[in-house]
Amino acid sequence: MDEGKIMIALIYYTKTDITGQLMASVKEAVSKQDIECFSYQIQDRDIVDGRFVNQSILDQLPDAQAIIWGSLTYMGNVSAQFKAFADATSKFWSDQRLCGKIASGVTSGTGLNGDQANTLQYFSTLSSQHGMIWVGLDCSNESHQSQINRLGCQLGIVAQSSDGYVHPGDQQSAYYLGGRVAELVKKLSYA
Repeated sequence: MDEGKIMIALIYYTKTDITGQLMASVKEAVSKQDIECFSYQIQDRDIVDGRFVNQSILDQLPDAQAIIWGSLTYMGNVSAQFKAFADATSKFWSDQRLCGKIASGVTSGTGLNGDQANTLQYFSTLSSQHGMIWVGLDCSNESHQSQINRLGCQLGIVAQSSDGYVHPGDQQSAYYLGGRVAELVKKLSYA
């Protein structure tokens, strides 16, 4: 990464691509802010014997000023693939190499209330363990004429899809969060 260049990393796992589509909206918003965006979808081949082994992805995280985590909600929490990745970040914990970075999260599930907030709470806890600064949404589900935050979760992006399609309001919410994180990174003078 160029010295003085801002970078936001998007690290996520998706199975049906709902979370992938949401992260694409986040990336679009970040890119419009003239901020470099490193996006990586965790692959099944990255997991060997239950451990995340793609060292090149881990090596890029300390260079980011913000990290947005993403995972589908599966049985009330992150997927096993994302958890394997999160466990691999423990190498940064003792020296707090992710400390002070902005963090946020995106999740999706098939149920209208499928415990997606638990996934966001997990992301928040992971971020806190790393000394990161958590950023949620700054709008209620009634504060905009658009459908931003239609499901009313302030902690981050919660999306619901039972038919394989992303709801336009959830897509707008992901875009909004990407822009919010990008603006906050700039305000905190990381440039």
